[in-house]
Order: sequence, then C-alpha cells, then structure tokens
Amino acid sequence: MEIEHARTIPGSPEQVFSLVDDLGAYPSWMELVHGVTVAEPAGIQPAWDVELRAQVGPFARSKRLRMVRVVHEPHHRVVFERIEVDGRRHSPWILRASLRELGRDEVELVMTLEYGGALWTGAVLQRVLDDHVERGTAALRALVGR
Repeated sequence: MEIEHARTIPGSPEQVFSLVDDLGAYPSWMELVHGVTVAEPAGIQPAWDVELRAQVGPFARSKRLRMVRVVHEPHHRVVFERIEVDGRRHSPWILRASLRELGRDEVELVMTLEYGGALWTGAVLQRVLDDHVERGTAALRALVGR
C-alpha cells in the first residue's frame, strides 16, 4: 500500500526540512508518532525507535518500528526505511518527504508512506492517516510560523 499527501506549507525549505528530516521532531507535529528515541545507528546512517499509536473508534493500535534515514538531501528530500536488527523478517515501512520551493516563503511538502504489512487494513490505515495528516499539517504550519 502506498499513501501520498501533498501540502503547501508557508516557510522556507530550510525551516520545513528541519522538521521532517529528524524523526525525533515528528511528535511535536504528528500525533500518530507517539514516541521517538534515538537508536543505534545503521553504519553512518542515523536511526530511531518509533512508536506509532492510533485510536480507531473504541480500538487502539500501536506499532514499534526501527527507522533508518537512508536518503538525506538537505532542504529537498529525506527517506526513512524500517530496518530492524532482531534477525526476524518484518513488513516494510518506507517514509519519504520531499520539498519543492513554490515561491518566497512557501514550499510544497509531499509525504509518501509505503506499508507492506497487515496490521492495519488499507481502508483503516487510509482513514487514520488522513485524519492525522490534516491535524499534523496544521501543527507543522504553526511550528514553522513561530
């Protein structure tokens, strides 16, 4: 499954990128990302232990992932991939963020999530992400505006 959202964010590419290139910043603007701690790096690539948590009606789901930043092009693009170190096989998670400067102090942020597991079905995951993206976009705009 692949889900993509594009949003216009007021601010410079540097400001917006500083909030999407470090997973440790995500809890400040994306409620779905419940907790993040720095993990042992994968070689020279930084890594984070991420806890995702979502409420769907009376049911809560949570998922822990070890995410590694595998692409880092400052102010333009960042890619995180799930790379676990427990020796077991895991469903893929890939998060991409790309920025395109639209004009003075405005960028288009495109976030893409590829998910290969069965924990959340497509419709449920889509609804949860849509809700969180809307709230997260507002929070991200507020952070950049400070």
